[in-house]
Formats: sequence, structure tokens, C-alpha cells
Amino acid sequence: MEDMLLGVEIGGAKLQLVLARPPCEIIASRRGSVPVGAEALDILEWIAEEAPTLIHAAREHGGHVGRIGVGFGGPVDTAMGRSMMSHQVGGWQDVGLKSWFEQTFGLPTLVANDSNAAGWAEFRIGAGKGTRHFFYTNIGSGIGGALIISGHLHNGQGFGAGELGHMRVPDWTSPESGASDILEHLCSGWAIERRIRKIPIEPGSPLARLSGGEPENRTCAMLSAAALEGDAYACAEIGHIAHTMGLAIANVITLAHPERVAVGGGVSLMGETLFEPLRRAVHEHVFKPYRGHYAIVPCGLGEQAVPIGAILLAQEPA
Repeated sequence: MEDMLLGVEIGGAKLQLVLARPPCEIIASRRGSVPVGAEALDILEWIAEEAPTLIHAAREHGGHVGRIGVGFGGPVDTAMGRSMMSHQVGGWQDVGLKSWFEQTFGLPTLVANDSNAAGWAEFRIGAGKGTRHFFYTNIGSGIGGALIISGHLHNGQGFGAGELGHMRVPDWTSPESGASDILEHLCSGWAIERRIRKIPIEPGSPLARLSGGEPENRTCAMLSAAALEGDAYACAEIGHIAHTMGLAIANVITLAHPERVAVGGGVSLMGETLFEPLRRAVHEHVFKPYRGHYAIVPCGLGEQAVPIGAILLAQEPA
């Protein structure tokens, strides 16, 4: 029987299971969301209920699942396969994910940080294909990063690396001179939507109209659409986001000088409304000799990058 793999994404908002033939031909998938207030045990229960469907599907396609790859939304002790914590979901402090999967499904399992998994997928078959030095970041419910150096995923001392979202940057939202905060608190999708739902918006403006006049309806997608209509607040807000993200990415380029930087996640779906000012900001702040020697591009694999990357990592030699 043909060996297949099960890829798992455990995110702050999204859950995915993907069945694939090696190296990454997707056969079937399941998707779920993380309910408000859900904790680690709720998510593990969902996986325990849904994964057997895909394991059975492998047999229907003449194969069997031989390995599992997991992309987890938080820092991971890679050698032990343990989640260290999650910044979005409670209950993940020091959880033995590798042992839980192996005991539950009887299959060898690799556990990686979700951004490392997605970054590896983009490097191998997505926006980073053909490079040797590559950086990936996602702007979603959180902000992560993955650094590939000379074709190898850089995982620091085994607890991750490339944590762009936890880099400190100037806080434009604070009235205090010289204030700073971590990037994720300012530019993640959740941070943006919390902020734009609290700000008074001029009645009749594009953002007010798109949200039906209800602050709680405002989303990043609406912010982008409003900016395309010339909404002054939306344009200024995206300008702040792009400048701050650009400063952080410029520091990564100055430090590691990747050939290409790929930006994914839900906020990146703003497209050139975000990418154009982002590229300008990077150009402004990056080490001058490096200007013109890197590219900043959208990711290529969409929302399945994490489970695809987990599948690819699970096939790497130990």
C-alpha cells in the first residue's frame, strides 16, 4: 500500500487537516475554526474526531497514512515535540503534542512551529522556490516568521527563530513620546480590527458605509476597500501598518539579506494597497547597499501553506 501523510494546522483562528501523497499532492482536507474561548483540549477533541475521516480516505485511495506533520501556532520545543505556549489560545503551555498524536493515532509525528512550516512550504514549492536565502512572514491573527539560510530552515537552538511579530517597533498609537510595542500588538489582523472598531469614523465615509455604520462590523478587508475609495482614515491606517511592518522587515533584510521576502496571511490579501507602501518603507529603512538586491512578494500557497509545510517537513531526514 502507498504511504501517505497527514498534515495538521493548529492555529489561533484556523484548524486544518490535509491528506497528501508524497511529496505534497493533496487528496482530501478538512477545515475548522477555533471558537471564541476554546482551549487546547477543545482543539485536540476536534482533531481526534476529524482525523479518522482522512485516515480512512487514505485507504479508499489505495494507501495508508504513514506519518503526521503538525504545524502549531506558537513556540515549539522541536526535539521534544512539545508546544511551549500560544499567544492566541489558552491551555497550550508545555503540551506534549508529539506524544498525544502518536498515542492517539499510532503514527510517528513531527511537530513544528506553524510559521516555520509555512515558510518551508513557500521555500520549497511557493514564493521562495529557486532561492537559497529566503524569509517568510504572515500577517494574520498573529505575526510569525521563518528564515531559510543556504537552503536550510533556521530553527535557532531548537525553540524557533525569525519571530518577527515579537520584534519591538515604534508604537504610533501611543500618545507617549518614544513608546514602543511588539509588532504583533500593532499590525496583526486581530490588532488592526480591534483598533479600527474603537476609532470614531466620519459618518458617510467609505469605511462607515462599507460597515453599515456599525463599528463592530469593520474588518481588514473593509479597511482595504475603503482605502481604494480614498477614505482618509483607511489610507492613513494602512500607511502606519505598512511603515511599521516595513521597518521590521528592513531589519531582517539588513541582518540576514534574503533574496526574497514573502508576506502571507489574511492582512496580505489587501494586495498592492499594502504591498506598495510596504516596499517603500523597506527601501527607506534597509541597509543602503542592499537596495535592489531583494524582492518583497505575496505568498504563493494560500491558506494551506501550514499543513503542506508540515507534510514536507515530516519527510525530511531526521
